[in-house]
Amino acid sequence: MVAGRTVGLVLAAGAGSRMGRPKALVRDGTGRPWVDLAVATLLDGGCDDVVVVLGAAAREARLLIADRPAVRSTVAAHWANGLGSSLMAGIDTVTSTGDGVDAVLVSLVDLPDLPAVAVRRVLGPSSHRASAARQATYAGRPGHPVLLGRKHWAPLVAGLRAVGDDPTQADRGAGSYLRSVGAEQVACDDLWDGRDHDRLPDPVP
Repeated sequence: MVAGRTVGLVLAAGAGSRMGRPKALVRDGTGRPWVDLAVATLLDGGCDDVVVVLGAAAREARLLIADRPAVRSTVAAHWANGLGSSLMAGIDTVTSTGDGVDAVLVSLVDLPDLPAVAVRRVLGPSSHRASAARQATYAGRPGHPVLLGRKHWAPLVAGLRAVGDDPTQADRGAGSYLRSVGAEQVACDDLWDGRDHDRLPDPVP
């Protein structure tokens, strides 16, 4: 990865208890896997590479991701601890590849309606991405995707590690950190509603 690149992170590790199966294994109404759709959306939106963070049913989920040179997957060892553990695993994977990445763009596997144009909007200009912190909002409600420049990775990960295994914080992601640094809010509600999916989609007739 060369200098100035932005890596998309697809967090897809959860067991999907409310859905009855891991969301990384869910397909949309046309039969396309959500996880592969998420990867394609981030690439189409302007990410240079994508890392998919898997956990539950990781072996099966890997088979649903189309083979692309710019895409790799990793398994969050402590994925059952919640979203924060998946986010840390993704950032650790990116940092292990070297110093050539300016930012990560974080999204979730259960956002099959996320349009690439929303990704492009949150990415914004390529200059100064290493210090940027931006979050999509929908009618004032914070959501995804989230852009985190390299300068934010260490303090964010430190905060997530401090939470540890506290069950009351199991699904904590970057929200508290983004509020603390005054992340730029990027309105995207004119593009879609920003809502995740907790039910299996109906098949397209």
